[in-house]
Amino acid sequence: MIYIDADACPVKDEVYRVAHRHGIKVFVVSNAFMMVPRDPMIERVVVGQALDAADDWIAERAGPGDVVVTADVPLAHRAVKAGACAIAPTGRVFDEASIGMAIATRDLLQELRASGEVTGGPKPFSARDRSAFLSALDQALRRIRRAGR
Repeated sequence: MIYIDADACPVKDEVYRVAHRHGIKVFVVSNAFMMVPRDPMIERVVVGQALDAADDWIAERAGPGDVVVTADVPLAHRAVKAGACAIAPTGRVFDEASIGMAIATRDLLQELRASGEVTGGPKPFSARDRSAFLSALDQALRRIRRAGR
């Protein structure tokens, strides 16, 4: 299955297309109602406004053989610990080898922002990011299929 942390996800349409090609169920998890294609393989899940409600819903269900699409590093960490593959919309794949550094970088940047040192946010989402995401998602799904999950 593929779980999308959907509230600010710029690659939902890409996930739908790739999942359709692979015949994989998609859960679009958000804090508010959003339109999703009418397709029995795509399920909208609205979790409410509680802080981290979408993250908690995904983390409670994702496991080996699943893919979690998120830019949220703590959610990616929870997914990786559960055995799922986590991919950011930019195509960055989080795994056991990279999640520790991603958490450390996130924490450092959070501290720098709190002290006023860093005022800019992430760079704008680009066509290159979209292409890298599509490649990473397709590779992850092929790896999962080869592993027989």
